[in-house]
Amino acid sequence: MGQTPTLHILYTCPFCWKVRGVIEHIGMDVDYIPVNGMKIKKSVAFAGDWGKVPVFTDETGEHFVDSTPVMKHIDAAYNGGKLAATGDAERQQKWLEWADAKVSKATVPILYGTLGSALKTTTRISKIEKFGFVSKRLYAWAGFPIMWGIIAKKRVKKDGRTPKKLWHDLLTEFTGEHGTEPFFGGASPDLVDFAVFGYTRSISPFPQFALLEDHEKGMAWYRRMEGTLK
Repeated sequence: MGQTPTLHILYTCPFCWKVRGVIEHIGMDVDYIPVNGMKIKKSVAFAGDWGKVPVFTDETGEHFVDSTPVMKHIDAAYNGGKLAATGDAERQQKWLEWADAKVSKATVPILYGTLGSALKTTTRISKIEKFGFVSKRLYAWAGFPIMWGIIAKKRVKKDGRTPKKLWHDLLTEFTGEHGTEPFFGGASPDLVDFAVFGYTRSISPFPQFALLEDHEKGMAWYRRMEGTLK
């Protein structure tokens, strides 16, 4: 018997939520290891020069990085590849790329799109994540103007849509692909469902999640996804 697999995470990281959804769906025994948000590279240096989370370590000690490849690996190694085998492979890959290119980038504007929302987000993150006494306060009060002024402001301006409109458009586009089925994968979710679910779920700890809750089809799908977790 080897060690229990581990997943190094930030609790509020969208990419970590993608992987966690698959883990929870298949009922896998994994130890979650939170890292200090201001010391990520140092915390995951054991996995090489990747320098980001999530990092998955299997029972043999082998490390896997990058959320989409990690999702695929866990599905293949611990779930018989069932999620990848659901539906058409080419369609699934196309929409995985769509999720990683579009939905992932929508998380920043909704959480940091205004100065007020940025402050709420960094303050909330400082309470949820693993920080030291000083770094907790430094992140909460120094992090929000950086995220708003340098990152989120540029993305919101570039897109031209409000964060709410952007999310509603993405959820409409995504659920429109379901047709009459409850999930993108059909009668049951596939890897694309868990990718989009992870990005959406990463907003749930924050007040801004309320901006998504009046998208009827999107939230109906989201609740169905919650129902697939063990």
